[in-house]
Amino acid sequence: MKVDDPLVSVDWLKDHLAAPDVQVVDATWVPPWTDNDARATAKRLYAEGHIPGAVHFDIDDIADTDTDLPHMLPQPEKFTSRVRKLGLGDGNRIVVYDRANFMASARVWWMFRVMGHEDVRVLDGGWNAWTNAGGSVEDLPPVVQERHFTTRVQNHLVRNYEQITQAINNPDMLILDARSEGRFEGHQPEPRAGLPSGHMPNAVNTPASSLINSDCTLKSAEELSGLLGPLSRDKALIASCGSGVSAAVILLALHRLGRDDVALYDGSWTDYASRPNAEIVSS
Repeated sequence: MKVDDPLVSVDWLKDHLAAPDVQVVDATWVPPWTDNDARATAKRLYAEGHIPGAVHFDIDDIADTDTDLPHMLPQPEKFTSRVRKLGLGDGNRIVVYDRANFMASARVWWMFRVMGHEDVRVLDGGWNAWTNAGGSVEDLPPVVQERHFTTRVQNHLVRNYEQITQAINNPDMLILDARSEGRFEGHQPEPRAGLPSGHMPNAVNTPASSLINSDCTLKSAEELSGLLGPLSRDKALIASCGSGVSAAVILLALHRLGRDDVALYDGSWTDYASRPNAEIVSS
C-alpha cells in the first residue's frame, strides 16, 4: 500500500486482517430505485456473508434524517455516536468495501475523512475481488466493543447548494459530474421520479464508470492521469452526481493522483435540480 493511496489490495487486507488496529467496514448499499426494499436487501446481503470482523455501515441510517434528501451527511454528534457503537474510532485503520463498483464504499471513505479520520482506505475491487481471491467469509455478526472517536470536521471537503451556485460561474472552480452522459446531457431520465435530467452550467461530465476497470478495481494512476489530469490542474474541484454517492468515486480517483482537497456536493443533482430557480442545461 502506498502511503497516499486511498485503496488497499486484497492481498494487503489478507495479510493485515488479523492486526488489532485494522477494522473492516461493509458499506453494501442497494440503490432504492432498483429494489422496493433496498435497505433490507443490503442488510440481508451483509448477514449472508461478509469479510470476517466487518461491521455494516448503512449510509441511509448514519445520515441526516431531518431532510427529504437521501443519505445526507449527518451532524458530527450523530456520526460520532453511530460509529462508536460500531467499534470504529481513534487508532483504527479502517478499510471499507462494498459489492458494486465503490457504491457506497467511496462515500463512507469520504465521510470518515470529513469527520477527521484520515486512516481510512477502500478495498480495491471490493467484495468481488475478495471472494474471487478466496478470501475468508463469515455470516456471524462480529463482537463489537465501543471505541472513542474524535471528530475534527473538515468543512472544505463538503459543499452545499449556496456554495455550488457560487462555484458555477467562478472560473477558478470546476464541477465534475459523475452521472452517465445521457443523464448529464438530458437525453436519459433520472432514476428518481419527477427529477429532470441535464446538468449545471459549466459542469464537466466525468462518469464514475469511466474510472473503474471491468474487474471493479479503480484504474491505475497512469490511466486516471490521462482521464482527469487535464481537468485537475490549477482549479478548485467539486464532485457531484445524483445524490452524493458515485461522486465520491471521483474523489477517490483524484486522491490517487495526489489531490486530497476535492470537495463533494452533498445532495448533488437531487438537491440542485429540485430547486425552483436552478439553472439546468441540456442538449
